[in-house]
Amino acid sequence: MSGRIDVFAENNAANLRKICGDYCVYLPHKMRRMIYIHQLKDWPRFTWNQEELLQHVGQVRHLQGVLIGKMSALGFVLQQDAELETLTSEVLKSNEIEGEFLHPEQVRSSIGRRLGMDISALLPADRYVDGVVEMMLDATHQSEKPLTTERLFGWHAALFPTGRSGMQKIEVGAWRSDSDGPMQVVSGPLGRERVHFQAPAAGFLDREMDVFIEWFNTEAAIDPVIKAGIAHLWFVTIHPFDDGNGRIARAIADMLLSRADGSPRRFYSMSAEIRLQRNRYYEVLERTQKGDLDITEWLLWFFDCLTKALTATHQTLARILAKARFWEQHVLTPLNERQRLMLNKLLDGFEGNVTSSKWAKITKCSPDTALRDIQFLIEKKILSKEQAGGRSTSYTLSEHQMV
Repeated sequence: MSGRIDVFAENNAANLRKICGDYCVYLPHKMRRMIYIHQLKDWPRFTWNQEELLQHVGQVRHLQGVLIGKMSALGFVLQQDAELETLTSEVLKSNEIEGEFLHPEQVRSSIGRRLGMDISALLPADRYVDGVVEMMLDATHQSEKPLTTERLFGWHAALFPTGRSGMQKIEVGAWRSDSDGPMQVVSGPLGRERVHFQAPAAGFLDREMDVFIEWFNTEAAIDPVIKAGIAHLWFVTIHPFDDGNGRIARAIADMLLSRADGSPRRFYSMSAEIRLQRNRYYEVLERTQKGDLDITEWLLWFFDCLTKALTATHQTLARILAKARFWEQHVLTPLNERQRLMLNKLLDGFEGNVTSSKWAKITKCSPDTALRDIQFLIEKKILSKEQAGGRSTSYTLSEHQMV
């Protein structure tokens, strides 16, 4: 038994078949040896083995239901904490997949402000971070709104507020023009890039995207999580922008997963899991692009990522519950704002060692004040001193505080 896509308008499908046929005919001679899926006669009529996917869809749906049920029982404040942590991870990891590393505190700050959360010592975020966050929240919190060309252009403009990708000027809020040559999807370090596939030429983008958007906005007898996997692959295949295609593809998938969850709140991060499977992602993507229109392997990979992302959320939930128990335990402990700030950072998984000098720098106090803050917490058995002494002495939460 197979599934397939044939929900877009027949006139557009016919046009695309004609266009792809012409495209195959007029490819330069040296490129004729490699035919990609978007050049096939029946593109974009994807097929898949429904029976092979059935068990995986059922498992994902079960995990989604369990997770939403657990989160619903937490209460509003803890739900916000979970969403803040999840969205922060999603934004950071989605950019890391592309080799870009954002400041975690800026991302957290930008998300917190937009969610209306009361987070102490918010770090100002630059406009690039704000743009990435705005796109993600628009995709997930406004998931029921139609996907449109204008909306995609807005997301793209938010990702590149200066009109540049690094040092290179790019076309922003518009489909690519291929003025510098054909769009190739590559990975790997500069000088040793691996070409995974070549996207449709710029002249086909208007019609390609019209068909994609029509399909996206059309109700169809496809499970939403399958539709999310197809949308991710389809958009990446078209690669309509000069840059940012991967991040927008993941936002589109998250948009459909929000619909599948029946909730705008995100409690699991697909990008965090894709980041861990980055090499596998490119392997499956390349094989799919060079194969036929049966995308069963791609969807199985997508469901594997989704299952692991949902499972990993239980660790997030455990940290949030531990943090809640900690503050319940210390509701009467007289703590100043500096101590609360640093304890929250430790509870959220502070990277590296906490030293008195870091404490002073982060809380903007003197070294002596930092040491007094720390000594008080040691006396209350909240912090423990690490074995190393001297200036390098570091401090951690006492083990019994995390039980």
